[in-house]
Amino acid sequence: MADPYSTLGVARGASEAEIKSAYRKLAKELHPDKNRDNPKAAEKFSSVTNAYDLLSDKDKRARFDRGEIDGDGNPTAPFGYGGGGGRGPQGGGFEAGGGDFSDIFEGLFGGAGRRAGGGGGFGRQAAPKGANVAYRLAVPFADAATLAPQRITLQDGKTIDLKLPAGLENGTQMRLSGKGQPGAGGAGDAIVTIDIRPHAFFTRDGDNVLLDLPVTLDEAVLGGKVKVPTVDGAVMLGVPAGATSGKTLRLRGKGFTGKDGQRGDQMVRLLIDVPGDDPTIVALVESWHDGRPVRAHLGV
Repeated sequence: MADPYSTLGVARGASEAEIKSAYRKLAKELHPDKNRDNPKAAEKFSSVTNAYDLLSDKDKRARFDRGEIDGDGNPTAPFGYGGGGGRGPQGGGFEAGGGDFSDIFEGLFGGAGRRAGGGGGFGRQAAPKGANVAYRLAVPFADAATLAPQRITLQDGKTIDLKLPAGLENGTQMRLSGKGQPGAGGAGDAIVTIDIRPHAFFTRDGDNVLLDLPVTLDEAVLGGKVKVPTVDGAVMLGVPAGATSGKTLRLRGKGFTGKDGQRGDQMVRLLIDVPGDDPTIVALVESWHDGRPVRAHLGV
């Protein structure tokens, strides 16, 4: 049976920080993603993980130090009887109920490494699953808003159509079960992180889409229908007569899909574009003066 202290290369009186540091170093060196052609490294990785699983659990560590359990976490004297027998056959892997590896794997492998599921107690431990594989998928802004299916190519060359979830955000992670590295306990998972691409003129505000829309002076003064782009394609928008620059109009249901399955809106801010070199407009303004106190509310 393995001595977890020897496996990690630490003294019996080592602190939690020293144990964690030793494990991080070994896990980084032995992780299957970095040793795909070295099966012995995978075995050592499983051993150091088992050792850390035991020593990072205060109760298990204390029981091991007292001689109540062995290096595999099995009782040295089951059911209160003497003798050193009673070990069940052991497989690779490590128990799901032991120490917390999530912060270590996040730091070392970007979340790609996960513990394989295993039995608790002193039965046979489950064989380790293969390593998870991390992917990043760039999704066009409009596709993210409308949840258009995305095609992704996996490391084995196979392509799958990925259905985007409601409530999609930049950085959302999707798990594809069984699409990771093969392992004795089954294949790991593929972890897909979504990168929503910025758009040339749309921006996002929660589940709403924002757009600055230029309109001409006559469209603003007289009103009328103008064509407006949306994530679903162009639509006609009614501009009210006498619209001012900065006025915001709403196109309902043209935003992102929220977690509740309901879509947000597109908010259209009107920006009046006046040509400064049009002689007709210049002549009109020269003969007309607007005397309203439009800045009175600003105290000027």
